[in-house]
Amino acid sequence: MNKVKLPNSVARVHADANEKLGRDYWDYESFSLQWGIQDNYEIIRKVGRGKYSEVFEGIDITTGEKRCIKVLKPIKKKKIKREIKILENLHSGPNIIRLLDVVRDPQAKTPSLIFEYIENDDFRTLYPKFRDFDVRYYMMELLKALEYCHSMGIMHRDLKPHNVMIDHRKRKLRLIDWGLAEFYHPGTLYNVRVASRYWKGPELLVDLQDYDYSLDMWSLGAMLAGLIFQKEPFFRGSDNNDQLVKIAEVLGSEELFKYLDKYALELEENHEALNEYLPRSPWQTFITPENQHLVSRDALDLLDKLLRYDHQERLTASEAMEHSYFDPVKARANLAVEGSLTTTDSSDAEDWSELLS
Repeated sequence: MNKVKLPNSVARVHADANEKLGRDYWDYESFSLQWGIQDNYEIIRKVGRGKYSEVFEGIDITTGEKRCIKVLKPIKKKKIKREIKILENLHSGPNIIRLLDVVRDPQAKTPSLIFEYIENDDFRTLYPKFRDFDVRYYMMELLKALEYCHSMGIMHRDLKPHNVMIDHRKRKLRLIDWGLAEFYHPGTLYNVRVASRYWKGPELLVDLQDYDYSLDMWSLGAMLAGLIFQKEPFFRGSDNNDQLVKIAEVLGSEELFKYLDKYALELEENHEALNEYLPRSPWQTFITPENQHLVSRDALDLLDKLLRYDHQERLTASEAMEHSYFDPVKARANLAVEGSLTTTDSSDAEDWSELLS
């Protein structure tokens, strides 16, 4: 990571989190890995794969409990250390996947991360079934995880539906895959080749490297847009250049160029599509008879305050949690605390429709 002498941009919140927590907290390169016993775990079946790992359902043979086993592909030891250090730092955080053990194959030296197991419902089949309250509830649960990791000086940098595990029967959410996460230090130039294309913030697409936690807030906004408009993903570009065009077709090109001017950025020459004026599309234009039950004035207001070109204008996680969009979730939580609500099962969501009026 390189330091900038005069940074253009500093996070509005938690900018000094790592400085306060101290070098031992964030210096993952000096972190000493402690390996567990690989023979304690047995793989049952493969459940997924990514660019840097393969994921399996497994079992802890010492307890009989299910585990998620993430077998890492050959990557730099520095990156492995970073992910493990971040997971250990966030171990007690709300709705953050819990790392339970780290093991290594004695011969191949292949490391594996052992996590709590979540009975995940695939988002492709789950999201279309969501009612209004479901969207509000899970967005709030996700915000709890983001506020915690940001307060601990960490950016996730790969927020997307694939990295949000939901056990809908238990109303349980976990934010997973911290392989691209990084410690935030003001004035640091970060790699813009992070996050998955459809959820990349504009800062990544215009090569602004001194970004911060607000990158995650754009990705959250893109997820919210996909959920309420039932259009997943909401911004579907064919490549990074086209991704910026897809964003400009919604937010307009005028604000984009204001953003570029503010941070002294220039578009590459292969952005011909943005040479023409693109008007902003009002959020109401995306409402259809099929999705109108998920769209409210509060939903559009929250969305508008998340999907901003200028990363410093986006709501922080704590600000978003205070938005009136989440009032019904808080009201229901209060009733649960008071004992008026005895179940968390999703089937009773319809009974709480009066909270959404």
